Amino acid sequence: MAEKNLRATHAPAQKTSLAGKIFLGVVAAYLLVPFLATLVYSLFVEWTDILPSGFTLRNYQELFTNTVFWASIGRTLVLCLVSVAITIVLILLAMYVVVAVNRKVAPVMQFLCMIPYALQGVILSIGIISLYTGTGTILSNRMFMLFGAYTILVLPYIYQGIRNALNSIDAGMLIQAAEMLGCGRFRAYVQVVLPNILSGILVSSLLAESIIFGDFVLANNIAGTNYQNIQVFLQANMDVSSGLSSAVVVVIFVVVALVTALVLKLQGAAQNNAKEQA
Repeated sequence: MAEKNLRATHAPAQKTSLAGKIFLGVVAAYLLVPFLATLVYSLFVEWTDILPSGFTLRNYQELFTNTVFWASIGRTLVLCLVSVAITIVLILLAMYVVVAVNRKVAPVMQFLCMIPYALQGVILSIGIISLYTGTGTILSNRMFMLFGAYTILVLPYIYQGIRNALNSIDAGMLIQAAEMLGCGRFRAYVQVVLPNILSGILVSSLLAESIIFGDFVLANNIAGTNYQNIQVFLQANMDVSSGLSSAVVVVIFVVVALVTALVLKLQGAAQNNAKEQA
């Protein structure tokens, strides 16, 4: 009798789990359809009928031998790394003030970090160009303008991720406990709080990386061909060959997927280390 009750208790959970897996599978398949269609289009000469015809690797051969393409990939990765790193450092320093010095500045901090949501790419790029062009300083350099623009662009996303991570561990309480044991505030923030929110920092970085990889407006308006990122390269080749453009999109997807896998692996390692220390 007890075994029957136990089976009856676990049966709904199994059904729910199976339904959830089916739902996730359907969503994943739906999201992958555009990518698969683009992949097929890049591997064939034409697709004017139900099935494509003329299998070829010419698009990828042409792409992988193009030094401009590799340069644009490298520039985009540099933009991601530098801009995200600058934003994370600034947010972490600002959040130290919020959680350890004066919590009353939290609403002001949140308001300032949410402002970039209202700044469209065209408005932001024109404002930066108008403000810094011709000043004769290092900020008039188009590359530095682009780094600054992306730092502003990803600011809300990284702020939200770090703030949620700090709230989930009650950072203020951890710092107070560390102070009672004789540890300074900033040292407690660096050695106690930051290791516990590393997972949140990595997830925020992942979101910011995908945003920068998908941006065209800022890169085109601020730098253009002077510092061509992957989206500007894609736009320049869309009129040349649709098959080549499809190959570029496929490579972008693969690069972003590899970066995502790396970040998720680092996140998993950080979580395992936190569990071991606990």
